[in-house]
Amino acid sequence: MKDEPFLPLPRKGSIHAIDDTRRKFVIEDEITCKHRVKERETKKLICFQRIRFEDNSEVQYRFTYYMKGVKPGAKGQWVFGQYSLMIPAKQLAFLLDQARKRKWEGV
Repeated sequence: MKDEPFLPLPRKGSIHAIDDTRRKFVIEDEITCKHRVKERETKKLICFQRIRFEDNSEVQYRFTYYMKGVKPGAKGQWVFGQYSLMIPAKQLAFLLDQARKRKWEGV
């Protein structure tokens, strides 16, 4: 993990909602995989995370990523991808089930 961000678990985070509120959460577990972005000559670390919100103990799942920066000031450093999908388990299960029914490769 020398060339990847080291992120011990569990770790805390928060999201800033569109209504200007903040929700705190704990990342309880995550699965990662590497991805090379050939057209940009950089790397991504794709993360699938299990998150528990502190205000109501709700569990959701997040797809996010870290990327080796390409812009000045961040070039060569791991930076957090600011846009992430957070989804409740029921909707995640539905989407994965539908993808399997359609025989999507790798699902």
